[in-house]
Amino acid sequence: MSSETALLLEAARRRFDAAARLVAASLARHRPFDPSRAYTPEELEPYDALCDRYMRAVEMAIRCLRTFERSRLAVNSESYRDLLGNAAKWGLIGDVELWFRMRDLRNRIVHDYLPEKLAEIYALIVRDYAPELLRLRDRLPAP
Repeated sequence: MSSETALLLEAARRRFDAAARLVAASLARHRPFDPSRAYTPEELEPYDALCDRYMRAVEMAIRCLRTFERSRLAVNSESYRDLLGNAAKWGLIGDVELWFRMRDLRNRIVHDYLPEKLAEIYALIVRDYAPELLRLRDRLPAP
């Protein structure tokens, strides 16, 4: 691996790690969302922060995986599925389809404002998706 590629990979890891730490902080303060309750704007801030941090962490994870792939193969996959397939082959992620659902949720967050949908989104992030992001952070090899 060239020194330039190593620097790019280290920078991608740092950005992803910073994003993942913010997700972990949101998870530590998370309280289940009650769709029947009328929240004040201030009470909604932790849920908004969780979603924003999740979306950013997914983006940083994908960029980090692409940089890792380039460091291993000297090229990037042509498709997201191929990228995830390589990441799974290298033991970085556990489930390709889970990562597709994670990216899909990132795309849906900006469109779902009904309380029932928000409760579902928060539960998916807390229960399934944020833990996978944090596992990726632990699985990335040290520089």
